[in-house]
Amino acid sequence: MNQRILCVDDDPNILMGYQRALRKRFSIEVALGGAEALQAIADQGPYAVVVADMRMPGMNGVELLAEARNLSPHTVRMMLTGNADQQTALEAVNQGQIFRFMTKPCPPEDFARSLEAALEQHRLICAEQELLTKTLSGSVKVLSDVLALACPTAFGRSSRVRNLVRAVATRLADRDAWMTEVAAMLSQIGCVALPDEVLEKVHRGEELDGGEFEVFAAHPLLGRDLLKNIPRLEGVAKIVCYQQKQFDGGGSPRDACRGEEIPLGSRILKAALDFDSLISHASTPEMAIAEMLHRKGWYDPRILEALRTVLNVTQAHVVREVKIDELVDGMILARDVKSQQGTLLCAKGQEVTKAVRIRLRNYACNLGISDPIQTFVPIALGTIDS
Repeated sequence: MNQRILCVDDDPNILMGYQRALRKRFSIEVALGGAEALQAIADQGPYAVVVADMRMPGMNGVELLAEARNLSPHTVRMMLTGNADQQTALEAVNQGQIFRFMTKPCPPEDFARSLEAALEQHRLICAEQELLTKTLSGSVKVLSDVLALACPTAFGRSSRVRNLVRAVATRLADRDAWMTEVAAMLSQIGCVALPDEVLEKVHRGEELDGGEFEVFAAHPLLGRDLLKNIPRLEGVAKIVCYQQKQFDGGGSPRDACRGEEIPLGSRILKAALDFDSLISHASTPEMAIAEMLHRKGWYDPRILEALRTVLNVTQAHVVREVKIDELVDGMILARDVKSQQGTLLCAKGQEVTKAVRIRLRNYACNLGISDPIQTFVPIALGTIDS
């Protein structure tokens, strides 16, 4: 576990004193002043604990620890000062969210005990974050598996756009790329409330009548309502809500949000979903991009350019025919999979998961499925027996 401590002061003699007194018990690093400290956090962080002196030229301790919080929110922050007035303490706590406030001179043993308490606080923060991350990942997987079983047409679409969304988000250095990818996975979750007839028409590329269009256009709002009350998915819910919003402000939802006010994840998702719709209905990638370029004001120009750049990368697969028992997680279905009665079980473009394999095996045993199944296999999988 990370137990590195960064001590910051404008006096090199004090920093040397920290290292001499504490290096046998702690992993101590030092920085001379606020600018050097922020550079160390950016280049060598995160640190478990940052301890800063209050009185430093250029950037005081309150300003430094507030910036450190932005760069590394899970780092525990402490302050040392010879000025123990109430206003200084309030600023330190409110702006920098300080864990502990100590006055100088601070006896070595008291300082060491404070560092031990800060390291324990950091351990608790990391343990809580790990638990939340695992819980959230489990919740997302359950929702994704439920969508795959309850609405394979919609899940197929979210599976197809997920990798494309991830590639575009990475290309654009999206700071919330994980959130954007989760939004792509769950972008069609609102479709569970839509009639099968509407989803089938969308899947086949058929034109919807007025009432059907309104029903389908409402699914992002339904998705938002399903997701917004799940802890840490509030941002995902907002991305899902704005997935049909045009860059110029048109589309759904009908509000004043436009341009860069629209979440970046929503702008990426809008372009990826529209590209998927075009490519699914007999367009080539080149024709799909050309059509999107003609839709003036619909897309963020940066995202369209990133989409064009990553498309060649995302096409790295081979086609293979496999039996149901040969399906491997990560394969992509190259065509719809239906029962012998014509029921759609999995849509073209859907990623094979454990839940998908179980569903297909159950149908094969009881109702029958046409073998073999055509799959797009990522190159790493497609070469395993070559």
